[in-house]
Amino acid sequence: MQAPSLGGVSVPRGDGSTVIRLRHGASLNDFADKIDANPASLVTVLFHLGEMATATQSLDEDTFGTLAAELGYVIEMVSAEEEDRELLGAFDIDLEAELAEEGDDQLQPRPPVVTVMGHVDHGKTKLLDAIRSTDVVAGEAGGITQHIGAYQVKAEHEGVERPITFIDTPGHEAFTAMRARGAQVTDIAILVVAADDGVMPQTIEALNHAQAAGVPIVVAVNKVDKEAANPAKIRQQLTEYNLVAEEYGGDTMFVDVSAKQRIGIDQLLEAVLLTADAALDLRANPDKDARGVAVEANLDRGRGAVATVLVQSGTLHVGDAIVAGTAHGRVRAMFDEHGATLTEATPARPVQVLGLTSVPRAGDTFLVAPDDRTARQIAEKREAAERAAQLAKRRKRISLEDFTQALQQGKVETLNLVLKGDVSGAVEALEDALLKIDVGDEVDLRVIHRGVGAITQNDVNLATVDNAIIIGFNVKFAERVEELAEREGVDVRFYSVIYQAIDDVEAALKGMLKPEYEEVQLGTAEVREVFRSSRFGNIAGSLVRSGIIRRNAKARVLRKGTVIGDNLSIDSLKRFKDDATEVREGYECGIGLGSFNDIEVDDVIETYEMREKPRA
Repeated sequence: MQAPSLGGVSVPRGDGSTVIRLRHGASLNDFADKIDANPASLVTVLFHLGEMATATQSLDEDTFGTLAAELGYVIEMVSAEEEDRELLGAFDIDLEAELAEEGDDQLQPRPPVVTVMGHVDHGKTKLLDAIRSTDVVAGEAGGITQHIGAYQVKAEHEGVERPITFIDTPGHEAFTAMRARGAQVTDIAILVVAADDGVMPQTIEALNHAQAAGVPIVVAVNKVDKEAANPAKIRQQLTEYNLVAEEYGGDTMFVDVSAKQRIGIDQLLEAVLLTADAALDLRANPDKDARGVAVEANLDRGRGAVATVLVQSGTLHVGDAIVAGTAHGRVRAMFDEHGATLTEATPARPVQVLGLTSVPRAGDTFLVAPDDRTARQIAEKREAAERAAQLAKRRKRISLEDFTQALQQGKVETLNLVLKGDVSGAVEALEDALLKIDVGDEVDLRVIHRGVGAITQNDVNLATVDNAIIIGFNVKFAERVEELAEREGVDVRFYSVIYQAIDDVEAALKGMLKPEYEEVQLGTAEVREVFRSSRFGNIAGSLVRSGIIRRNAKARVLRKGTVIGDNLSIDSLKRFKDDATEVREGYECGIGLGSFNDIEVDDVIETYEMREKPRA
């Protein structure tokens, strides 16, 4: 029913319980469509409620909630997953129904997908090297794995050669987001613990990710060849975290290994296969369009966007039209971990895919679409929804009271950043870590753009407009961009280790904070006699009791412990008839306080200065 609302505008009203479902980042146009109203009238209603917005502007949940309550509706924001499900449903793609309809006759065994997790420097990459007999560590900055990689190896078990897929997730704490994602695509987690170091904070963190994902865990006790190694202690420490070794009557397999000496590697692979056979039903339907996850992605100079994808069900073929997050394209070529070309990839097979138009993010799901047009439409709709959600998040609501308060306190400073990295997982992890830096409410950090690949002219232009700093992580300038950056005066910083970037940004944020001052007492003087002067006013003949009395210093006058004059200044200072710049403890002097003349014998004149306080 139509009813006059605020400002005499007619808007269809709800009964107070009518639920309107909106996606994150929706605009007033979207809301108007749902309730069959004129968007202009909603703009007017919102204006009367104290909010300024245009019909096409992305709004946040609070704004919609205020508007809906006024009009008698209840707003329900649709999650990103539900929104994506509805989007795919519009193209007749229902992933859940697909899985539910698969019968036992269609499902075939597939290899287990294993994630290697654990504390930094406990030997995860060395262990994978031993398993793959390759050397990844040499290429890593500071010996820290900064990318997610996926590889498949073959192990003999009960006379049969069986493949196992490994996902190598970074171990540094800043990569928590990537590591959590590694646990989501995984069947089994190998928890690497150094026998000479014990259970560390990231060991527990990795353990929590695996347990939260409901993933069986095999513990690899590494570095058992070292003198200080104590594998029994590791078994005992991990019992506190519900990982009880089989030899103690539990159900977790512990394997002593030495990645350096290549000891226990076969036993570890056997433990993985035994755990997979005992605890999991690893089957998938290979006879359908592929579905899976983009494990990693980067921009290659010669080959364009390269994505490492893990097929979870179905079979991926060269020539398939695929969508991965907001990226789409046709599979031009596929390569395995050794660089050999493949024509198809079956379930649990990681492959590098060429042919995407842009770089997907680590952890984006991918699916094969019926044709190129559908793939492009899905990707474009996802991108539009994501952009709208970002805009809604960026739009900070501020009332007049907040604005007045902000003015009184001094303007909030904002540090704008443009992040570029060689792979999307690293960029995402860096952004997460930077946004967690907290130096108080006075300074705000905003990532205005993030991307994969070299620093381009567009990045520099964006940084120029928004006064941003560009952070390059394992990337350099594209051609002729360095001169542009210098000409525009854009600050560009390059890093190859993540915590150096975090430290520098934190220091920059602290540098933007307004200086804090503290009062430091210089000295005190006791008034012994008051000299009246028609020219200079009253002069206090004083004895310096402590510290120093300095001309032009700030001063206050105390009488019997009570302040009677504050925020004064030592206008004149004399020793006998001569001017002095300062008088020290134990000496007499004449002090003139400018126009302040209320001075009596036995008053105390206290001098002080305001010094900048170093930030913690």
